[in-house]
Amino acid sequence: MEFKKFKAATVQTSPVFLNVEKTVDKAISFIKEASNNGAKLIAFPEVFIAGYPYWNWIMTPVQGSKWYEELYKNSVDVTGPEIKKLCLAAKDNDIHIVMGINERGKSYGEIYNTNLIIDNKGVIVGKHRKLVPTWAEKLTWSSGDGSSLKVYNTEIGPIGTLACGENTNTLARFTLLSQGELIHIANYISLPVAPPDYDMAEAIKIRAAAHSFEGKLFTIVSCSTVSQEIKDALRADVPNVDELLDRKSSAFSGFIGPNGAVIGQPLIDEEGMVYAEIDLAKCIQPKQMHDILGHYNRFDIFDLRVNTAPTRKITFIDNHEEFNKK
Repeated sequence: MEFKKFKAATVQTSPVFLNVEKTVDKAISFIKEASNNGAKLIAFPEVFIAGYPYWNWIMTPVQGSKWYEELYKNSVDVTGPEIKKLCLAAKDNDIHIVMGINERGKSYGEIYNTNLIIDNKGVIVGKHRKLVPTWAEKLTWSSGDGSSLKVYNTEIGPIGTLACGENTNTLARFTLLSQGELIHIANYISLPVAPPDYDMAEAIKIRAAAHSFEGKLFTIVSCSTVSQEIKDALRADVPNVDELLDRKSSAFSGFIGPNGAVIGQPLIDEEGMVYAEIDLAKCIQPKQMHDILGHYNRFDIFDLRVNTAPTRKITFIDNHEEFNKK
């Protein structure tokens, strides 16, 4: 068996708010830099293209309605030109990309919080739609289904991904682990509007460490930041936006090893990109102690069933045709 060694990069920054084209260009600048520094994988934040619905947290639903419409207009189709541009960047720079997007649905209203996995040949090998939008996010995003709860084999190893609060869903995480996940991408947004005693950066780190320690794998965390541009855009509707969206320890990006420990120096609140050397062979030895997919479990007691069928919104039945057959 071959366990790959490679360099990975993770990004902590804000999008160009509700501007798909400029956000894609910003992403490509990071992609080129990471590739030039030898990285074979780069992770981007949750819904990086092209922004997070912060208005759900700081406005009434009625106030936020116009922003929802704006977000829908700036959501993307995975077959669209913006994503093709990203795929070309992956191919040209020989790098794998995990990118958070607002994915446009088919109903002229539905939006999915989606993570794309693009390989170094420029092929979209997978996409994961967030299963359950968190709290106020339900005002914006539709729920994904089990068809995207998969691990994708790539040249650098098996990759799985979950968005933000999904990383607290034990059954979703176990589903990925059971498919041989060795590289987990957990992407987030900074959430300054959390309760006063909630340390978002620390909470992100704890979730990542839990998944790495339990599954004996590498977790790569990418988190967005709240830019001055985002605050200024929302200021007309929320004059005190600064006090609501300014808060320390809201963003954490970095790497967690199979022992649950942070690798290198993570980014907390600061914008930038950090790197780590990944050696997947290091996922083997820790399993001698705890292998929850093998000897350290009791599958005669526990039985997890996962429905991976895509959601069917409508089934057409032609009763007239069936009658004629008789």
